[in-house]
Amino acid sequence: MAPEDDADMAMAPDANGGDPRTVTLAAGDLEARFAPGAGMVGCSLRDCGEELLGLRGGVEEYLARGKTFGIPLLHPWANRLGAWDYEVAGKAVELDRDSKLLRPDEHGLPIHGVLPAGAPWRVVQAADHALWAELDWAADPARLALFPFPHVVELRAALDGGTLQIETTIVATGDVPVPLAFAFHPYLAPPGAERERWEVELPAMAHLALDERGLPTGARELQPAERFALGDRHYDDAFALSALPAEFAVSDGARRIAVVFESGYPFAQVFAPPDPVVICFEPMTAPVDALRTHHGLRYVDPGDRASAAFTVRVTRQVG
Repeated sequence: MAPEDDADMAMAPDANGGDPRTVTLAAGDLEARFAPGAGMVGCSLRDCGEELLGLRGGVEEYLARGKTFGIPLLHPWANRLGAWDYEVAGKAVELDRDSKLLRPDEHGLPIHGVLPAGAPWRVVQAADHALWAELDWAADPARLALFPFPHVVELRAALDGGTLQIETTIVATGDVPVPLAFAFHPYLAPPGAERERWEVELPAMAHLALDERGLPTGARELQPAERFALGDRHYDDAFALSALPAEFAVSDGARRIAVVFESGYPFAQVFAPPDPVVICFEPMTAPVDALRTHHGLRYVDPGDRASAAFTVRVTRQVG
């Protein structure tokens, strides 16, 4: 069977509106859905039929306004930039404030990379438990103008027992190196208990101080591993990891959901706002504003490839 035929068999109508087709993966009690027409966002993760992700406005709001939800890929930069311009790898870029592919944060800074609407993702292969999709960045002149580094994004997702693995590879297809500043933003919403009773686990890491706009100040402080009830704590904090793999987790008494940074993600953002009721452990290839500061920024040389992987592991709790 040809890969395209296999992919068509795995697609089903999307319950969240917007793009009418999703790719559904299933293995055991776990089911995951991805939306190729919405930036390959992970639009659902269910355990025994219970949704584990914060869906917010779903695919429709994500396409219309860039309102993130589920497990979105933030590319070509994660979080926010410190201004509407950057210079990196020999290229100076002035971002168009009126571009429909960009959106500002509450401080007027460009946030979460380029919006997903119209991105030419192609499902190469899809089966019951695995997905392979690609995005040729240079095929879209509007996207290339905002990040002028030709490359292909390869996304592979697979379910194995109670684990969802997502591996992302950047293939540099042009004659310039490609900066690596992408991330994922998994919105976890454990359904088994109220937010205050969620138990959170953080690994030992360095806390990176942020200013009032959410940009790094350069200060850092080592932080030991922690385990605590979330209670009324709120987070929008940046961290640097000393070693990989690194495991973050939240438990609701019924199940433990761990996000494991397996490889290629030496930075993290922890986000737990008062509203919406979600917690996010965000795997990041570079720190906030890296396209401008170049701190912690890595590159893929022309003709080379670089990969990063994380897993979401769901474990049932007894008692």
